Amino acid sequence: MQRTASAVWNGSIREGRGTLTAPSGVLQDTPYSFKMRFEDEEGRSGTNPEELIAAAHAGCFSMALSGQLGKANFTPEALNTSATVTLEQNDGGFAITKVHLVLEATIPGISEAQFQELAAAAKAGSKHSSTNGRQAKASTSSVTDATPAISSSVAGSRERMRLATGMLWRNE
Repeated sequence: MQRTASAVWNGSIREGRGTLTAPSGVLQDTPYSFKMRFEDEEGRSGTNPEELIAAAHAGCFSMALSGQLGKANFTPEALNTSATVTLEQNDGGFAITKVHLVLEATIPGISEAQFQELAAAAKAGSKHSSTNGRQAKASTSSVTDATPAISSSVAGSRERMRLATGMLWRNE
C-alpha cells in the first residue's frame, strides 16, 4: 500500500508560505508556514508537519488497538487517543524527540490485565511506533518495564481504561 501527499513551498524559510494537499481531500491546499509551525501555538491559521504526525500516530495506534481488541473478542465503545509531538532544536536543526500518547477507552467486559496486554500488543504493532527502521522506545514516569501505565475506574457496568505512554525516537 502506498499513500501520497504533496507540499508546495514558495519563498524563504521565515517569510515563505506553502500548501499541503492529499488525494483524499482532507488536505486541500492547506496552508503552512514558519509562523504556523514555530510561532502560532493555537494552530488555527493552518497546519504543520508535527500536527500531522501527531494525528497519524494517534489514528494508527487507535486502529491497532481496535484490531487487537477484535482478535480477543472485545468491541470498544470508544477509543479516544491524543498525541503530543515534541519538536526540539539540536545540533543546529530540529528533531522530533518524543510522541506522547494518551488513550481513554470504554471497552465493555474487559479486565485491566486484558487491556494492558492488548494495549502493549497494539503499541508494539503500530506502524508509527518505528521510524526508518528505528524502533520506538517506551518511556513512562511510573512504569519501568516499558509496559503501558494504566489506571481504571468502573463507570456503571463498563470499565474505563486510561493508557499513558510516551514513544521516543532515538537517532542512532
